[in-house]
Formats: sequence, C-alpha cells, structure tokens
Amino acid sequence: MKKFIRSYYLILGLVISCLSQSCTMQSGKKGGSEDSTEFKGVIKLDVRDSKADWGPYTPKAAPKGAPNVLFILYDDTGLAAWSPYGGRINMPTMQRLAANGLTYTQWHTTALCSPTRSCLLTGRNHHLNGMASITETANGFPGTSAVIPKACATMAQVLQDNGYSTFWVGKDHNVPEQDVSPGGSRAQWPVQMGFDRYYGFLGGETNQWYPDLVEDNRFVEQPYSPEEGYHLSKDLADRAIEMLRNKNSTNPSKPWYMWWCPGANHAPHHSPKEYIDKYKGKFDDGYDAYRVWVVDQMIKKGILPKNTALTEINFLPKDVANPADYVRPWSELSDDEKKLFSRMAEVYAGFSEYTDAQVGRIVDYLEETGQLENTIIIYAADNGASGEGSPNGSVNENKFFNGYPDELKENLKYMSVLGGPDTYNHYPTGWAAAFSAPFKMFKRYAEYAGGTNDPLVISWPKGIKAKGQIRHQYHHAVDIVPTILDACGIQMPEVYRGVKQYPLSGVSMKYSFDAAPDAPTQKHVQYYAMLGTRGIWKDGWKAAAVHAPLTNKGHFDKDEWELYNVAEDRSESKNLAKENPGKLKELIDAWFEEAEKNKVLPLDDRAAAQLLTIERPAAEPARDRYLYYPNTSPVPEGVAVNVRGRNYKILANVDITSPDASGVIFAHGSRFGGHALFIKDRKLYYVYNFLGIEEQTLVSNTTLKPGKYTLGMEFTREGAGQYGESNGKAKLYIDDKMVAEGPMKTQPAKFTLSGDGLCVGFDSGDAVSRNYKTPGTFKGGTIQLVGVTVEGKPYENLEAEARRALMGQ
Repeated sequence: MKKFIRSYYLILGLVISCLSQSCTMQSGKKGGSEDSTEFKGVIKLDVRDSKADWGPYTPKAAPKGAPNVLFILYDDTGLAAWSPYGGRINMPTMQRLAANGLTYTQWHTTALCSPTRSCLLTGRNHHLNGMASITETANGFPGTSAVIPKACATMAQVLQDNGYSTFWVGKDHNVPEQDVSPGGSRAQWPVQMGFDRYYGFLGGETNQWYPDLVEDNRFVEQPYSPEEGYHLSKDLADRAIEMLRNKNSTNPSKPWYMWWCPGANHAPHHSPKEYIDKYKGKFDDGYDAYRVWVVDQMIKKGILPKNTALTEINFLPKDVANPADYVRPWSELSDDEKKLFSRMAEVYAGFSEYTDAQVGRIVDYLEETGQLENTIIIYAADNGASGEGSPNGSVNENKFFNGYPDELKENLKYMSVLGGPDTYNHYPTGWAAAFSAPFKMFKRYAEYAGGTNDPLVISWPKGIKAKGQIRHQYHHAVDIVPTILDACGIQMPEVYRGVKQYPLSGVSMKYSFDAAPDAPTQKHVQYYAMLGTRGIWKDGWKAAAVHAPLTNKGHFDKDEWELYNVAEDRSESKNLAKENPGKLKELIDAWFEEAEKNKVLPLDDRAAAQLLTIERPAAEPARDRYLYYPNTSPVPEGVAVNVRGRNYKILANVDITSPDASGVIFAHGSRFGGHALFIKDRKLYYVYNFLGIEEQTLVSNTTLKPGKYTLGMEFTREGAGQYGESNGKAKLYIDDKMVAEGPMKTQPAKFTLSGDGLCVGFDSGDAVSRNYKTPGTFKGGTIQLVGVTVEGKPYENLEAEARRALMGQ
C-alpha cells in the first residue's frame, strides 16, 4: 500500500460543509427584508435626507493655503519619560519641535492604544467607535465591537474628500482581529478608512527586527534583514519620505496628511545597541529615585505647578490591587535584579531616542523641501507607560498575556543581548510608575492620570506665533480631530456617504495656539472607562472609582469613588470625597450620563488571558479540521486554528524528491512562543517553544529518504498546570509509525498578541526554533497540504481516513 496520503474526500467534505453553512447564515434579515427591530441609540437615516450624497464621488479642492499635517504617535509613554518634559530620555527632534511650538501638560488619552487611536482617527469617544479596549478583547456589545461604525467617519476620509493626500505609516490596531487576514474583509483597513497609502503593521505590537508588514491591502515581507541593518523605525521613516516624494513629484500643490505611528515605545523594546549604550548607568539609581528626581525637573521646567505632590506607589488596597501591577521597592531588590532592571530602562530609552532620530529624518526632509513652514506637526503618545512587564520585568512580554510569571534566573541569561533579536523584552512595573510620575498608576488605569496624561507637542511655524511655550489647558484625544479640521478650514459633515454622523466628541484646541499658558480650557467634561476602571473630569474636578483592570473581581457597584480638585492638585494626591460629597455625587451622576450617551456599559474587568480567548463571530465558522497550503501569506493567529488547551494533530502530505530535503513544513508563532514541524539532517522534528523558555523537541529515530509520506504529530492533553498551561504527551509520526514521543506542555493563551502567523513551507518573521534560520524555506520536495485537527479522535483515525481517500482515487 502506498504511503503517500491524499485528502481528496477530506477537502470535499470541508467544501460541502462550508457551502452548507454559508447558505444558512443570515445577516439580520428574514424573508428577504431587513429586521425591523429597533435598538436604543441606533441612528436611522431617512434615504430621502436631502443632505445624503448618493451621486458619483466628486473630490473637492483643498482650501487655499491649507496646511500639511504630520501626526507622530508613539506608544506606551508617560509624561515623565522624555527630555522636553524633564525626563532622562533624550528626544532631540521632539525638543526641536517644542522649541518652535507648544508643549501641552494636560493632554489626556483613554489609557490604552486601540481606543485612543480610534479617537484620533474619528474625533469620537472610543466607545462610540466600538473600541472599549484593544481589538483583541471585543465581546460584541455596541461599545466593544472593535468595528468603527459608519456613523463615525474618519478624519482621513473627510480630508481625502476635501483635496488632501492621506498616508498612514506604522501601527494600526483598529482592525477587528478576524479581519487581520489575507482573505478577510478589508472594510476596516486603512486604505478603506480614507488613506491613499498604508505601510505598517495591523496588530497591537510587532517584532521590531522581524515585523509583520502590510502594504496597502496586502501582506508583505520585510525588505531586508537585521543583519543588513533593518529596524522597523528606520523602515517606516524610509517609507514616509518615499510616499511624500512620490506625491510631490506629481501633485506638489496638493496638501497632505500623514499619520506616522512607530512600534516605539511598545514592547518588545528593540533598539540598535549603540543607542542603548548611550544610556549606560543613567538609570542605576532606580525607579524610586527617578520619580523623586523627575518631578523636581518637571516643576523646574514649568510642566507641573510648584506645589505638585509625588503620589504613593502600591496605594491600592490588597482586595482591589492586581498583583501583576505591584511595584517592588528598589531597596529590596538584589544586586542582580538592579542591574537587570536598569538595563531594561536603558533599552527602552535607546529605543525611544533611536525612533526620534528617524522622525528627525522626516522633519529634515520637510525643511529641505520647503514644506516645514506650513506643516502642522503633532508629536504625542497614546497612553501612559506600560505595566505589562510584571513586577520582575520580562525578556518575553507574551508571558504576561499568558498569565505566566517571569523568573530572574531565566531573564538574567539575556542581560547582554537585551533589545536585540533574541529578546522580546519589557521593563518591570517600577519603571512604568517612574515614567508616569508624579501620577498614580500607568497604562490601563483610566481613572488616574498615570494612565492617561501623555506628552503632546504641536509645531506649526506659519500658524502658531508662540514659540517654545507651555500650555496647561485640559484636553483629550478626541480634541485632536476637531483641532486639525479647524486649522485646515474643513468641517466634519453631518451626513457622510448617506449615513447620519455622530457629532464630534471633542472641541478644537486651536484657541490655545495663541492663548496664555493658563487661559481657561474650552473643554468641560470627559469620561474615562477602561477594562473595568473608570473616572470623569468635569470643569477642573475629577472623580475616580477605585478599581484595578484585568482582575476579574467585578462588584463594580461596591467600588469606592475618590474626588480630586485637579485644577489645584495636578497629581491627584488629595482625596476630597469626604469633604465634598455633593461634588462627588455630581461627578458620579455625570459619569453615568456620559456612559449612557457613549455606549460604555457593561463594564468588563476579566483577566487578559480570558479576554484574549473569548470566542467571537468570524467570517469562517470554527471547525474541527483546517487545511493549509504552501506559497500563501502567513495566517494570523486570530483566524488560524486554535490549539490552545486541547488535543490536536498536525498532518502533512509531503513528496520528498531529494535525499537532502530540509526546511519548515509547518510553523506558527516565533522563538517567544510557537510550534513547528520541520526536516533537518534527514530527520523529522517537532518543536513546541513554550513562551521562549524551553524548546520542547521531538526528533524521529529514523531518517527520511526520497518518497511520498504523511508526516505529523499528535498532542494529547492530560491536565492543567499551575498557570493554566496544558500538560500532556506528544507523539511524532512518519506515516502510521510513531518515531518519537515525550511529555509536553502548551501555552494557555496566544503565541503572540498579533503577528507571526501560521505558515506552510517556511517560517515568516522570527523563527520558532533555533534549529533553523528564518525563513527556513522547505527544499528538496513538495508539500501538498497540511491538515490540523482539533477533534477528539486518536491520530490513527485521521491516518486511516486519509488512506481511504487515497484508495478512492
């Protein structure tokens, strides 16, 4: 009997199943008519609305003298990190722009990236945009759908329709997880959201040395390797300049808008070593000392009032606090821990400055080409410093998302290579608290300024008379779109492409360009809500519910509310709830009013691993068996087969034509978490790389000669470990013969937050195993297909089914 296994009937069955399911799927319609059920808050448009434009698209000319706009948006950066605000991280380009423009001290965000970016994209509050949290945590409620509704037209769409060229370079993280897919809907991708061109990564983070890249509407591979000098920040600057040059070569009079969003300062913190070494020893005094030092510097620079108090660390009650966000006192660390934690801060600083240097290349290009004078440059960050590194820091941030602790002994092994391709590092929570000083907490905490108060510098030589000044007006991310439209002389339409629009949630900040530093703000109220945390600012007062994110504790009705007069107490250090219960009640009532208007409820504080593994609707229904083919783009994890916490099998039909055949048959993930089936030295390998800690390896006890084979493996889950990992046994097969077996454990959550997708015939991006180098392309034969099954049948049953398919040919 031949040993080459074809899967004709398996494929046929899947096709019939998919056709059957697609015929029964309905999209809210019955009997050919739309479901007439009405929901509170849904905008209904009368098709007879005279303002609705149903005719052919006719672009308008831009207003005369309209400025260009360059918006630079960093990730995960607190107010106390950068030099223009008094921090130790040198940012020459930002400092140059601040000296020629304005530095804002009370500009706020949502406390998390996807939600903030949605505000900056549309000018509406993040729940109106469906972005209650990051896209990976969507749960189906209107405010948490991760789908920007048509009632929230983007600023890019409006600018595009008014004669602007529009470009988006870098991070997106506003595409629904199921649509980050080569075959998925492109409706929420940048080009469909009003941008003429796009180059960057769609997910929440990516490896800076081996990024997951998209150009316009297609996935692409990086242009060259780290050994050849590649780093994502440099690549993004190259592409930005290229896009502007191309536009100017044909349409030099046309104004442009560019949103430039690097991977910095989000983990992984990756930087060329020469930039890291610039900070050697500069953080040796530790994060506790840094907080004291930096607040003094911020006061001297006029960023903070003279009476600003430094808030306490670890102030949350034990029954409220999330242990993963605890800050270990610097004085209690061992010498090894101090060295490691200091180096992690050096890497972060190097990453930030290196990226600022790439921004400088773009600014230099604008100056050299005479465009700088009439270009509004906005330089900002999307939330406070990140606490995802846990109290001990991490050489692999994915441990946090898997609820798996870091160990000092493991992390110390990577001291000399931190920031390089061998690590996916993130500093400990202590540095998050330090870089968000003087405020309480950091990223994800929306009730305190540590999560929301972020850097913002605006430069516009032609439009802002004041140079090098500070502005203290209170503002929020939703105010940026009104500001840009105001400066460009363009209005957000009431009806856009036939859909009545939600009003803009923010107010224009243009009044502040030539106002006094302490002139009254024109904003009056702003709610906050993130991962179960919540607060509200209103006319100088702030109410904050004492709650920690991602704790899965619930009981929101029992949360204590605090009250702060932030007009006088910038760091939110003095709780006035007992002294002024009437004002507190007023603000709590206002929070619920804003929550009702903005689709905030219900609240959700489930743990990261729970949120990231919610079962969600998808274009393709979940199934027991998946087929994958060679020569295709990587399949993102959000739409790939889910092998977490269950039995699974991988089978590949392979025709080996050379005795030296080698390379990857199947791979998913990276060296920081993933698994791969491959051939090396004529032997079959299966590696499950558990969170970068251990490459669990099975190697066949026989060699492979030319011929046709079914190669595969089987994992049988036997129970759960201490942190939710699955413990069990893995077996390796060549045809129906078991050629290796051994114990194995698998991750409880995803291999990555995004990127490093499933591949057949190669391993895109970063290699899963040290046994081969990226891309590890399969050579010396042909891979017909790879099947992955997560049904509960034993391996032999699938083998027999495949053999029956061959016999039926």
